[in-house]
Amino acid sequence: MDIKQIRQLIKIVENSNIGELEIVEEGRKLRISKNSKYNNENVIIQTAPAATPGQTVAPPPPPAPTPTASAPSAAPAPAAETETTTSAELYEVRSPMVGTFYRAPAPDADPYVEVGQHVEVGQTLCIIEAMKLMNEIESEVSGKIVKIMVENAQPVEFNQVLFLIEKD
Repeated sequence: MDIKQIRQLIKIVENSNIGELEIVEEGRKLRISKNSKYNNENVIIQTAPAATPGQTVAPPPPPAPTPTASAPSAAPAPAAETETTTSAELYEVRSPMVGTFYRAPAPDADPYVEVGQHVEVGQTLCIIEAMKLMNEIESEVSGKIVKIMVENAQPVEFNQVLFLIEKD
């Protein structure tokens, strides 16, 4: 499916009463949905490989609503709540790839970092294994580890928050 066809489908969805359209073609899945809460202004397009027989594909999480420029009277979105409320700035260390999160270099080794520990720029925080390669994730800021958001040996997604660091 080319971009012209996708644009035509977006227009059809925008100008109709349907809220969602899903098409599976050539092993690819295209899903277009609109959120009527914002007067049909938000159109979300998600593509993913289609499931093969015997395999299931979990539906993606619903998109977070975002205020638009054409709705200046809309109330601002509430701030994300975290367990730690502090006046210091929290830095989110995010996963640069899909893989498996490991807190230590080996199963019997001590973790790279613990909650409450001070870290420096360039210090290794964890490892993400992707395609049998071990990728060290280093801190981009110095500060104190406030929270570790992922359990050891758990799969992580691209851009998933791994750590919260209270910057110095």
